[in-house]
Amino acid sequence: MRSILPSIAAGSLLLALAGCASTSVQLSGEWPADGLCQREGQNISALVLWGTQWRPDQKDIPEREAAAELGLSEYFAKSGCFSSVQVVRRAPISALTLETARDAAQSANPEDTRVLTVTVHELGPVIKVLSSAALVEGGTEVVLGFQFFELATPARTLEFAVHWRNGGPGVVKGVATLPIDMQAALAASFGPSQR
Repeated sequence: MRSILPSIAAGSLLLALAGCASTSVQLSGEWPADGLCQREGQNISALVLWGTQWRPDQKDIPEREAAAELGLSEYFAKSGCFSSVQVVRRAPISALTLETARDAAQSANPEDTRVLTVTVHELGPVIKVLSSAALVEGGTEVVLGFQFFELATPARTLEFAVHWRNGGPGVVKGVATLPIDMQAALAASFGPSQR
């Protein structure tokens, strides 16, 4: 008779590795009082200028940047946040001043009424080994910095940030979900709860 103990042990190990993921969102800075996205009945266009500002020891930069671009493009194409939107990569983002953002907005499309700069500081899987190799905590982390202004009132610029994290004990994630994680972080930032 075959023992079922190895099967039970293997099943327990798989459950431990699957873990239980939860999402946390931390917002900071001054967010627009009326929200970032248009409200029902509005017809607002926007220019989104994005770039990256990675930490010095960041790995796999081309893969992360491709995931960021895909996540941003997909979010704005599907979310209905704006009636029309242009998503444009600006490199290096650190050289993007308010004046150059205004110039880019007016030269790209004079009808763009909102300008948003997005700086990607972190996009990737994270993992921590706890007290023993059998105990891990991981997930995905997205850190974004924003600048926002409307062409009608360009002197009023808002700066804010989001730190989005999905994971927990026993969770191990790779890079395959990064575009989806980017979209989830943007949805948490731009969603109705932020209006």
